[in-house]
Parts: sequence; C-alpha cells; structure tokens
Amino acid sequence: MKVAVIGCTHAGTFATKQILTEHPDAQVTVYERNDVISFLSCGIALYLGGQVKDPQGLFYSNPDELAALGATVLMRHDVLNIDPTSHTLTVKDLNSGDERTEAYDKLVMTTGSWPIIPPIPGIDSDRVLLCKNWAHAQTLFERAADAKRIAVIGAGYIGAELAEAYSLKGHQVTLIDAQERVMPKYFDAAFTDKIETAYREHGVTLALNQKVQSFTTTDQGVTIQTDQGVVEADLAVLCIGFKPNTSLLTGKVEMAQNGAIITNDYMQSSDPDIFAAGDSAAVHYNPTGKNAYIPLATNAVRQGILVGKNIVTPTTKYMGTQSSSGLALYGISLCSTGLTYEAAKQQGVMAEQVIMTDNYRPEFMPTTLPVQMSLVFNPETREILGGALMSKYDISQSANLLSVCIQNHNTIDDLAMVDMLFQPTFDRPFNYLNILGQAAQAKLATEPAKVNLRN
Repeated sequence: MKVAVIGCTHAGTFATKQILTEHPDAQVTVYERNDVISFLSCGIALYLGGQVKDPQGLFYSNPDELAALGATVLMRHDVLNIDPTSHTLTVKDLNSGDERTEAYDKLVMTTGSWPIIPPIPGIDSDRVLLCKNWAHAQTLFERAADAKRIAVIGAGYIGAELAEAYSLKGHQVTLIDAQERVMPKYFDAAFTDKIETAYREHGVTLALNQKVQSFTTTDQGVTIQTDQGVVEADLAVLCIGFKPNTSLLTGKVEMAQNGAIITNDYMQSSDPDIFAAGDSAAVHYNPTGKNAYIPLATNAVRQGILVGKNIVTPTTKYMGTQSSSGLALYGISLCSTGLTYEAAKQQGVMAEQVIMTDNYRPEFMPTTLPVQMSLVFNPETREILGGALMSKYDISQSANLLSVCIQNHNTIDDLAMVDMLFQPTFDRPFNYLNILGQAAQAKLATEPAKVNLRN
C-alpha cells in the first residue's frame, strides 16, 4: 500500500506515525515543501517573549525520526497537482527544480492553513509580517530587535499573545481589531473587559472597532490607516485568521465554503481514498452537531491519529471537538470550551447563561483566589453547551472537565452534584464548578418563563 502524506506539521506527523504503527509494511512518502516539520506555532509568542529560551524545543519530531519508522521523507518537495482519477500526483523538488509524477493508493491531505491576507493597499510591505511557521518566528524575533513601535493586527489568540509578549519586552504596542472587544469568539465582555484593562496597564494601546484601510511604508516605518485614524509603527504583524490550504483538491472533494475538506467519522473525504486532517479539514463541532472550521493543534493531532487508524478499514470514529482552548496573559489564565452565549444566539441555538465569581478554596486558608466563570446551557434540555473561566489560579483542567461535559451531553444538574473531592488545600465542599452548575439551576428556577423562549 502506497500512502502519500502531503504536508507534515501536527496532523501529517501524527498520521505518518500512526499509519506505520498500524501498518509497518506500508510505503509512506511524506511531501513537505518547507525545511522543517512538526513546528508548534502556538509557542511563537512564548519564544518572542523570552519564556522559551531554546526554540528547538518547539519541534517535537524531525525527518530522521519519521524515516527511522519507515517513512520516506521528502523535504523541500512541493506537490503541484493531484489527480484522484489516476491516483497520481505531480511533485516538484524545490532544490533541483525537477518535476515527476508519483502514484498513490491512499492520500492524506494535511497541508494545514495559511494566514488570511486581505487585499489591503500596501499590505505587501516588508514591514508587514506574518505569524504562522518557523520562518515567520525567526523573522519576527530578528526584526523586533530594531522595532520600538509594533502594531499587532488581529486580537484573536495569536494577536493577543503577541501583544502581551512584545509589551513585556518593552515595545510600544498597538493592538488593532475590527471587533469591539479582544478575543470575542472565545469570551464574553465580562472577561475581555478585565483583559483589556490589563493591556492598558501594561502600556498597550487598544485600537478596537477599527478596520485597516491601507499601509504606507517609508524608511522610518509603516503608517497604518484605519477607518478611525492613523497608527504609526516600525513593524506590523498580521494575525487576522487562517484559511485552509486546500487548493490542490478544489473541485475534487467536498469542501466547506471556506475550502475546508469535509470528512466522515473516519476522516475520509468524499473520495474514499483521500483522507484529510488538521487545519485543512473541517471538524465535527459537538455543541452544535455541525461541521465547523476550528484550526487548533489539538484537533490536528487527534485527526492525524484517526487517519492512521482508519487508513485501510474504518475502525475508530472521530469523537468531534468542543474547541477547547486557553491562554495566559499577564499572569491571568483564560480558558474556554464550546459555545459562548453570543455564538449560540448567532447560530440559532437555544441558550441561557450564568456568569459568576467565587473563590477556588475557603477564605480561612492563608490565601485564595477568585475564579470568574461562565456557563452556557440549553434551558429546555438543560444540557451544557459551553463555558469559560478566568483566574490567576490555574483553571485549565476545569475547562477540560466542562469539555467532557459537553462531549457527553451532561446537564447543569449533573455538574451541580457530580462527586468531586473536598480538601481545603484544593477547594470547597462543593467545587467551584459544582457551584457554577447550581447557579445555572437557580437561574432556571427563578426565570421559568424563559424556558420556552428562543434568544
């Protein structure tokens, strides 16, 4: 069995390893256009901010490891065309310039994503940089050394982390976004208001609810014209989102509107011999039961493993995702999973929400810390749809528990009374998540009329 794996970051690396684990006799060829594999782009801000001293730690595999498992790893090889009818692909050796045609029995599309670059005048400036791969990380690190003023465009996770990292390194940072709040896809205003305060306290200028209209580059820097004013910077970093890198299969397999490849429960595309995983594929989003595009490393790793398990015979189903994610800014941990209340309303999902704050352990302890929490749930079925937490205390595993609740269709009643340990070092007789579930119960008990209303 000849297997062609196109692209080798998270999904491609794990697919290759799992295929060779399940089928050690398979002829697996990896085609990677870059000169590195398995780069953790989520660590770029940590590298730029100085928390990660050795950037080699951001790579968790290498071509030699995959070769030792039995794969043929062709670095600096770009696939130019895929012909599903003849089961062939055209590949170019970027070092020699030679092109050739290769045959495959199974093809794994793990080409990932690429930053969205809108057609804004002047955006092709050498002072407007991207933040995605190892080459970008190196450029950002080198160019920041001579940049006093840095503008970060896009206040999602990546932009939010870059703004923090650069501010902590002493740069004058402006964070620009077309939305009214930072990270609105993940957190409600009750959370982002506090983070915006933290940004301002650390000298970050927030240029929110502003759309970039043009870039003008001079010898002194780059002028960013928005619909509300002008931002002067030495360097601008574009972080407005990603799109699937799937043009090789356009018109050849079923895709979502944005180009993400639609797969079944076994990671097969509409062509049963073509599998897709990672940022090039859509995910099955459990809170809504629909396909969605959520480019996260966690999704890529799991989907890649599933490709390996199902490459010959459909064996292990995809569990789907809750889009669980988190980050830390200025010592504050923020984690979310599932739907926000606003997202539920936008997608026509019946939802209610409770937001509250409680200390994570008793006040008689020498110290304790407040945890701000949100729970989104269906008022009719009482099923949990989403949640978020914010604290200087590590609340990451609590977000993971909420993720499991969504996965398993647990209700607010389950969360309110589920057995959790009690020890004053760790929590109260009721864990703060129990208390969050109880707050949701109380809200429905006092507002029964809302149960039959769609928000």
